[in-house]
Formats: sequence, structure tokens, C-alpha cells
Amino acid sequence: MMRRLSGVLLACAMFLVPAFSHGHGDLFAQAAPQKTTLTGDTVVMLVAVNGDKTADYEKVLATLKDTLSKSEAPEAKQQLAGWKVIKNAMPNPDGAVIYVHIITPVKDADYSVMNNIYAGVKDPAEQKTLFELYRGSFKQPLGTIQGTTVIDLSK
Repeated sequence: MMRRLSGVLLACAMFLVPAFSHGHGDLFAQAAPQKTTLTGDTVVMLVAVNGDKTADYEKVLATLKDTLSKSEAPEAKQQLAGWKVIKNAMPNPDGAVIYVHIITPVKDADYSVMNNIYAGVKDPAEQKTLFELYRGSFKQPLGTIQGTTVIDLSK
């Protein structure tokens, strides 16, 4: 039970805290954005998205992809190459749709969705719109697994 709780809390921190801490609202306006780094060979993150907001979530992910592809940061291209997102074919009974992020982490790279978007999208109005889409699409983070490969059955 404790592992599950810590995984949920980590997922919350990885996805939501950086979004809330970067220029939105007086409380967080002075805070530096929190960098989200990942460890291990592979990371799997599960996110529940409100069923009627999947298009919003996917728009944010498309903006993330666009921003990383245009970034001059050397790790951005590596992040793109090692980050896939799978959408569950069937919604949950509560209507939520599960998205699974499968990531081969780049050492010390920032995996905060909003930090990466804000690095490329400079217009405050557009930042706010994307933030609202992102925040509104979330139902809840379901967990994060960071680990090393025990065996690669393909080899």
C-alpha cells in the first residue's frame, strides 16, 4: 500500500507541481520551475485523463513534441527519441482514459511537460491556455515506475 501511495505522490509531483509552479497565480509566481528528472533504464507513468478531455491532453502532448523538436537543447532530441505515449483503447468504468508514458530517460533532462512547453512557448496567453488544457484534462496520476532492465527477452 505504501509503495502505491508513494508512486501516486511521485506522479503528482512529476506532472502537476511543475505546471502549478511556473508563472500561474500569485502564490507560485516567484517560484522557480521545478525540474523533473527520471532514473533507471525505463520509466512507465500512468495518467488518468477525463474522458471528455482527451483531445485537450493530446493537444498539450502535441505541443510538447513540437517544442522539444524545435529546442536547441541537445537532450531534447534524445528525449523525443525515447518517449512514447500509449492511449488505452477502452475507457475505465468511470469514463477516464488511461495514458501510459514509456520513457527511456536522458540523464539530468527535465521531463516536466509544462517546463518543456514554457521553454518554447513564450507568449503568456498561450502558456496560460495550454496550462488550463493540461490541468483540466487530468483526472489523476496513477503511478510511476522507474527501474533497470532485468532481462531483455529480445536479445
